[in-house]
Amino acid sequence: MTTLAVPEFQHRTVLLDEAVDALALHGARADGIYVDGTFGRGGHSRLILSRLGAAARLVAFDKDLQAIATAEQIADPRFQIVHDSFATMTASLNERGIGQVDGILLDLGISSPQVDDAARGFSFRNDGPLDMRMDTTRGISAAEWIATETEQTLEKVIREYGEERFAFQIAKAIAARRAVEPISSTRQLAAIVAGAVKTREKGKDPATRTFQAIRIFINKELEDLETGLTQAYASLAPGGIIAVISFHSLEDRMVKRFFASKANVEQPDRRLPIRAVDLPQPEIKLLSKMKPSDAEVAANPRSRSAVMRVARRLPFPEAAR
Repeated sequence: MTTLAVPEFQHRTVLLDEAVDALALHGARADGIYVDGTFGRGGHSRLILSRLGAAARLVAFDKDLQAIATAEQIADPRFQIVHDSFATMTASLNERGIGQVDGILLDLGISSPQVDDAARGFSFRNDGPLDMRMDTTRGISAAEWIATETEQTLEKVIREYGEERFAFQIAKAIAARRAVEPISSTRQLAAIVAGAVKTREKGKDPATRTFQAIRIFINKELEDLETGLTQAYASLAPGGIIAVISFHSLEDRMVKRFFASKANVEQPDRRLPIRAVDLPQPEIKLLSKMKPSDAEVAANPRSRSAVMRVARRLPFPEAAR
């Protein structure tokens, strides 16, 4: 793998102490096996490593080559980095001789360095190529997608992934502009959206929802989350803890529903002759829901939309009998 120079963009890890505290890395658990599903710039991974025992292991995942370059600077025999999505967790852990783990942390969304680097094309604040790929070695760029996708699909993606009520007008404006010239820069796209969106919430750029929608679609973020949650649960040992930090309502709803599907079980009619030991049992216990403190939001405004949900996998029903 080619080693990249890591740009000097600062990143503040959201809910840093709270997320690592949630994994309960003390006692026997300090020598367990853990997963950081989104390494980013390593804030969570480094703090986890500082609390783990000598026999512990930490496996981190990331699709971003710059994140991989940062991770490769960690000289710790307990640590391994995987250049892939956490949606490949089961296979990637099996390749490393790992069946189940004691804790999993997923910090969703994009990092500040990705947003601040104009060359990545994630942000409309600085002009740059319209790329938006977390992994620039795979898939097509946002510019390529916009150039070839139907107007109907553009509208669907912007409406569903951006929760944008002006999706029809934005898709129509994009289609009209690309018929005249290629849309290849972030400023171009932001200007097109601004011309199509007539009203917007105070303090919010008109392009915010559209950029979010295209980024989520290009990187298959919701598909990865759906697969990743299933694989994370399958990889979690009984008693293991999973903590997920999301940054927009689409992600948080998915996490909430997944946890609820494992925590809440439909009970049969009490009048039926069923032994208590044979009744359906919840598979996880919901531990907490947390948002950043006012102090953290003041210091890092990008954390304001974060929500962390934490759950513990319960023993298998067979083991409890």
